[in-house]
Amino acid sequence: MPETNGLRGELRRDEPMVRHTLWRVGGPADRWYRPADTEDLARFLARLPADEPLFWLGLGSNLLVRDGGLRGTVLTPGRGMDQLQFLEGNRVRAGAGIGVPRLARLCADRGLCGLEFLVGIPGTLGGALAMNAGAFGDEIWSRVESVLCMDRRGGLHRYDRGAFTAGYRHVQGPREGGFVEAVLRLEPGDPEAARQRMQALLQRRNRTQPVGVPTCGSVFRNPEGDHAGRLIEAAGLKGLAIGGAQVSQRHANFIVNTGGARAADMEALMEEVRRRVRAHHGVDLQPEVCILGEPAEVCVP
Repeated sequence: MPETNGLRGELRRDEPMVRHTLWRVGGPADRWYRPADTEDLARFLARLPADEPLFWLGLGSNLLVRDGGLRGTVLTPGRGMDQLQFLEGNRVRAGAGIGVPRLARLCADRGLCGLEFLVGIPGTLGGALAMNAGAFGDEIWSRVESVLCMDRRGGLHRYDRGAFTAGYRHVQGPREGGFVEAVLRLEPGDPEAARQRMQALLQRRNRTQPVGVPTCGSVFRNPEGDHAGRLIEAAGLKGLAIGGAQVSQRHANFIVNTGGARAADMEALMEEVRRRVRAHHGVDLQPEVCILGEPAEVCVP
């Protein structure tokens, strides 16, 4: 592992991932690093052993880290990677560490529209790019002109949008390592109208989704032609609980941490929901949430 000599970021060992996931569960990562900026990240990666497991993390939404934690290094973008630059032609260059609600608001204030749907999504641009985040019929990759990626040795690679195929909550292409920035093409519009649209979207989310409790966002992908939440609710599963994990009473495709939940509770409840929906509807729900790490009994004495 690299020593901190010459590095400007923050390195922690045995870092509890409960601090870095929106579900507020997860065992420790062997190492956790928050680089000061892109240059610092490249220097850190250049020192990593070639066989070191590496995990790129944003705000920890749509992520379940098991109770045994992660063997390897977790990278989280720091403030030096949340830059935003306004370019000609209704374009912006944004760092992977910028929160997408903030990105949407800053662009709207400049009369650049098309990202309003991001205002209620708790994540960074890097995470949004990795999973093609979307809401209310819009997706982030519909706005991408180009991306800058960093490989695990610290090398930078720029790709045009055409090099990638973006689908429902996934992206395929020549990406190496993680995203460090993107150029987005937006549309000119009225700032006040954009702000009103964002406010309306937030109000809609607050009416229909759980707020004020730890949740990772939508747990299951929507099957073609249907909605996971409808299938779960129709199977009578609202309120179903295992340990501290519970299917939300407000939106059935959300699982909330009611207090003291373990990652094992979350995963067990996910599997029980899948089993009952399969029995009730004949539909096998696929997780939207990414599951990483080891069960506690494997890694914890």
